Amino acid sequence: MPDFSLPPLTDARLPDDVLRLLDGVPPAGALGNAIGHGWHYSPFLRGMMRTRDATLRTLAGDGVDAAVAAAYAQLTGDAAPAARMRRAKADIALVAALADLAGLWSLEQVTAALSDIADRTLDLAVTTAVAERAPDADPAGFAVLALGKLGSHELNYSSDVDLIFLHDRASLPRRERDDPDEAAVRVARRVVELMQMRDGDGYVFRVDLRLRPSSEATPITLPFEAAESYYQSEALPWERAAFIRARACAGDVALGGQFLDAIRPFVWRRSLDYSAIRDIEEISLRIRDHFDEGQKVGPGFDLKRGRGGIREVEFFAQIHQMIFGGREPALRAPATLDALAALAAAGRIEAADAAQLGDAYRLFRTVEHRIQMRADEQTHAVPTAAPARTALARACGLDGWRALERLLVAATRAVATRYDGLIARTEADRLPRDAEALARTFKAQKLPDPAGLADMVVRWRSGGYRALRSPDAQHALEAVMPPLIEALGEQPDPRTAANRLDAFLEQLPAGVQFLGFLDANPKLIGLLARLLGVTPVLADALARTPDLFDVLLDPEAFAPLPDGDSLAEELRLFVGTVHLEDRLDRVRRWTAERRFQIGAQLIEGLTDPLDAATAYAGLADAAFAVLAPAVSEAFAEAHGHVGDSELLVLAFGRFGGRALTARSDLDIVFLFSGDHEAQSDGAKPLPATLYFNRLAQRLTAALSVPTAAGALYEVDTRLRPSGAQGLLAVTIDTFAAYQQQEAWTWEHMALTRARVVVGAPEARAATMAAIDAALHMDRDAAALRADVVKMRDEMEAHKPGAGLWDVKLGAGGLVDLEFVIHYLQLRDRTAFTPDLREACRQLIEAGELAPALLDAHDLQTRLLVMLRLVGPQAGSAVKFSADVGKRLAQSTGHADFAALESALKLAKAEVLGAWEAALGSKRRGK
Repeated sequence: MPDFSLPPLTDARLPDDVLRLLDGVPPAGALGNAIGHGWHYSPFLRGMMRTRDATLRTLAGDGVDAAVAAAYAQLTGDAAPAARMRRAKADIALVAALADLAGLWSLEQVTAALSDIADRTLDLAVTTAVAERAPDADPAGFAVLALGKLGSHELNYSSDVDLIFLHDRASLPRRERDDPDEAAVRVARRVVELMQMRDGDGYVFRVDLRLRPSSEATPITLPFEAAESYYQSEALPWERAAFIRARACAGDVALGGQFLDAIRPFVWRRSLDYSAIRDIEEISLRIRDHFDEGQKVGPGFDLKRGRGGIREVEFFAQIHQMIFGGREPALRAPATLDALAALAAAGRIEAADAAQLGDAYRLFRTVEHRIQMRADEQTHAVPTAAPARTALARACGLDGWRALERLLVAATRAVATRYDGLIARTEADRLPRDAEALARTFKAQKLPDPAGLADMVVRWRSGGYRALRSPDAQHALEAVMPPLIEALGEQPDPRTAANRLDAFLEQLPAGVQFLGFLDANPKLIGLLARLLGVTPVLADALARTPDLFDVLLDPEAFAPLPDGDSLAEELRLFVGTVHLEDRLDRVRRWTAERRFQIGAQLIEGLTDPLDAATAYAGLADAAFAVLAPAVSEAFAEAHGHVGDSELLVLAFGRFGGRALTARSDLDIVFLFSGDHEAQSDGAKPLPATLYFNRLAQRLTAALSVPTAAGALYEVDTRLRPSGAQGLLAVTIDTFAAYQQQEAWTWEHMALTRARVVVGAPEARAATMAAIDAALHMDRDAAALRADVVKMRDEMEAHKPGAGLWDVKLGAGGLVDLEFVIHYLQLRDRTAFTPDLREACRQLIEAGELAPALLDAHDLQTRLLVMLRLVGPQAGSAVKFSADVGKRLAQSTGHADFAALESALKLAKAEVLGAWEAALGSKRRGK
């Protein structure tokens, strides 16, 4: 039998810096060598030795046990709990690494120490979180379940911790008026924060809560009864496997133990029937998703997921445990090495197999720890750089990478041989569903990336996604699979499109109706594939909110959108009269659906991008029309109203000009009417200036802060008087005076596109009068020209153009055209309208601009709208796929992409010519 053990480290000289840390007294033998190697090999350990020098001296002078005891002592004391936790974890990390390198601890001792400090810090985190809300209460009613490697006391050197939080509504300590579920969520969030927050001592552990049921939708802590019901009636096969290694590790351990006892029949089934065999088959397929069969040991090899690696050893043991553990409790050992030994002792696997797999597992995990301790990174991959591989080998006691490579090759072959035998047994009757067989089929059909598409189909069939669990959903999936796979294969990047579809299905709440509708409407299959393959914006939106696709099921989905007033009325009816928090969610849902609808129409070539830009702005107008009064009403409940005063909102930029894109933020300025010395009349009265500034903050938050329904808009208020240094909201009079006396030229240029989106008619008229007065001020043409050129040069220096396809900032792009138009507007005091296209038309009519400038504006605006959906914001070197290029050409009215490219070059040349004619100089930049 091959020997997979690593030799001791070679002698290493201790640098002078280390000797100073050790007060000049170096430890002898293996520990001294470990300190020397750790100092040279690992930047992370070198930093730890410097910052945890007292621990290093204790380890060197008094030994490992004393250093561990001193580390645990860090958990007590007067410092803040989070600081105590981080310091204790840091000390254990340093001790474990050096004891590992020195050979003073076995793999089992290293992982046990790391797991024990995780348990202790989690328990302190729970105690702290509960005490912060109920100071005199015991931390009862809140349990932490450890799964994965923490559950089996096998934690990696740099690992996150897989946890499930449970709470008992009756016994959880909480404040008198707290809802028990909400109180539990607050405790859970605080526990995560305490574990993950960083400072000079690092962090404790990263926390992963995704193993809980439906983690994308459920709260981060589950009521005991709900969790028990789920695992006894709805849980999937992979969840059964996950609980093989589960234990209660912190908080109310008795409560956690009670839960594990309750679901034990779900994990450990006594009878091996057809259902259990199918469970094992599905788990085997899930395993095969985690590694690339063509991967070989070498640079970049993944010790965890690679063929013949750590995960195959773990699942080899766990599948046997699932088969036999229901009737043989002695086989239920959580740790992999213990499980292999128990299976061999019971005669369920060959003793030689158990020994070979165990030795390989120790090798993989030890090398994995050496990789991770170099920079405290959660990685399992062999370094790709040759010097780093050499350093890794020497940290393993070997002369160079080739020696370590030979060990890894032999060990992975031994594991893969045994694992292949297990997979062959469990997949004997599933060849039609096998990834390789599927890949051969797809290859014969000449579909791109047949192996990738096959892996995707296997994952869908495995039942791992909520929407695909039921037999009906699986039946519907099989019906749409052939045309769906074919449509994905037709996309510019089939693998990316497939990954996006996979993310979409993972989030889909129910699959039967959706898949059935696709089956009944084959045209929608192609549309779905195009949305996923062509536009990352819409694909990402679908992945976050699969319900958006329902919008396209409406018969009116591809009809033109209503005008702005109709949109606002539609949104008012949709929102209704619910509480403000619900209104925020409903506005976000409605806007997301309408935004998605516009994007789909653009991709399908069913709407002019210029009309889409107006429609995007109409959505924003509607959001203001609904949210501004709702936020004002809620604010007035506490603070009342300011008599004869109101909040106004001005739109600037592309929002002011009603020409937004799918990715536009909103440039706005807040004003208020009336006397700034007035005071509100509510229970908590405020001076008018403070009142409207706080109200403006509330409205900004209502627009920009993500809720459960997602984000709405990013808001930019820097165009207000005095910019970021000024008040968020000022009076109309103050605004007017600022524009007359203090505003810079660029602020007046921005003012040309301002319009009021919130405000009563009288206040709107006063505001527009102030704007009109500022725009009609006398100006020195030469000074104005110099200001415009200087500002554009400064913008180019900070945000340079990226070439031909940068239609916004590139030379001859929309920004250059805007500057020319604004210059002419201010110089001649004419053509003032927020609509840039209309201003361009009026200037053409007045003879100030060439007629070709209108076409240049339209072409580049159409491209900007489309590029924000389908492509990177790149320059002349960007390469569009043939499909994207075709859609860009169609959306701009050109026969093909080559014709579009020629037209764009001409359009930019026209803009540059207008720049030179108006401003008397050549435009700098590219």
